[in-house]
Parts: sequence; structure tokens; C-alpha cells
Amino acid sequence: QDPAYFDWARPVLDNPVLIHFMELAQDLGVVLPISFFEEAGKAYFNSLLMIDGDGSPQGLYRKSHIPDGPGYQEKFYFSPGDTGFQVWETDAAAVGVGICWDQWFPEAARVMALKGAEILLYPTAIGSEPPPAPPHDSAGHWRRVMQGHAGANIVPVVASNRVGREVGATSEITFYGTSFIADETGAIVAEMDRESEGVITATFDLDAIRRRRQGWGLFRDRRPELYKAILGYDGDEE
Repeated sequence: QDPAYFDWARPVLDNPVLIHFMELAQDLGVVLPISFFEEAGKAYFNSLLMIDGDGSPQGLYRKSHIPDGPGYQEKFYFSPGDTGFQVWETDAAAVGVGICWDQWFPEAARVMALKGAEILLYPTAIGSEPPPAPPHDSAGHWRRVMQGHAGANIVPVVASNRVGREVGATSEITFYGTSFIADETGAIVAEMDRESEGVITATFDLDAIRRRRQGWGLFRDRRPELYKAILGYDGDEE
């Protein structure tokens, strides 16, 4: 926790990194979701700008769930996001995004699916648990929770994670990579290893997946009136 790092934050409209990637997206004709440290007045957010294939910004998402555990003391730097969960109609697909810790919450995935997401994207920086947390490799758990989001919503999931080692003043983290793409059933169709940087791809027939989603009836048979307990913190339905 070092206040000096706040100097790294930039506003959306005055960010050379975002300007660079908008130009790159236009040159290559690709959709680019770019994470960045956002300064917004007196607040700071862990944010993502969705850039369409013509280089135009589609919109901003600010990370909703902010962790505060060993090695992941993000509440010092980031305010909880105020954008709500976003889905953008890009040149490639309707894409919903959750940032890192957001990926552990099934409510977020379901909201994005209800808003029409055809693909769920989770940019991530997760790895080992530094002391005083007990040694634990959460890589398998991390994957399975998002595979569950894919299967429960019948929507492909793309998860991109860091690799490498970061040494801080009091602890260090080894990021475990294993970025992956899961199909609409949750099956992994492409993946990276724990140490390498690289690119993986998969092709989906979004119309066929939409028909499959409709055929399963998961959204037809939902009972929102029975789910009031998740609207509060204590499970109280009143």
C-alpha cells in the first residue's frame, strides 16, 4: 500500500494507453477490451474500456467487487465500481465483462447473461496466496467457478490471467496464468500453461448457441420472485 502508485492513474479522456489501443483496434479491425487504473475526480477505479473494431469506445466498466486479502489489498487503491454490469454490442459479439474478483460471483454472470451477453470476458491477475494466508493453489477452483458460469448461462467464457512473479515490499505473488476459453457447456476448448505468454483462439457459432440456450429453457423457467434473499446481505427475504 503506497500512495505513490496513485500517480499511475489516468482519466479516461486523457490516457495515452487508451488512445494507443483505439488506434490499434482501428488499424487491425479487432475488438480490444483494455483494463486500466482510472482517475475520476477524487475517486480511483479498476476499470475497462471496451474498444470496438473501428477504434471507437463502446463504454466503460468499473470493477464492482473489490478484494482486501493478503497480496490483494485493492481497497486501498480502488473504490467499488458504480457503472453496474455492462454488455456491449461489439463487431464480434455482445460481450459482458467482469474484472478479476468479479469472476467469483455467479450473480454478476447471470446479470450479464440476462442483459444479452453472448460471451463473458474476465481479465484477471490472480496467483499464489502470500502469508499470512495458508499456502494454497486456487488455479483449479478459479477455472471451475467460471466454467460453471458458462454452463449455468449457456454462454462461452474467456478468462485471461497474468503470468510471472511480482515482489512487493512485504510479500510476493506468482501468477498462475492458465488462461482459457470455455464453450457454452463449460468445457475448456483452448488454454494456456502456467508460465507462458501467448494467444489462444476459439470459434463459436453464436446463432447455434442462442438456439441451444433457448431450447434449454433456463431463462424461461427462472423464478425471480423466489430469489429475494440474494438482494440483501443476511439472506432475509423481507
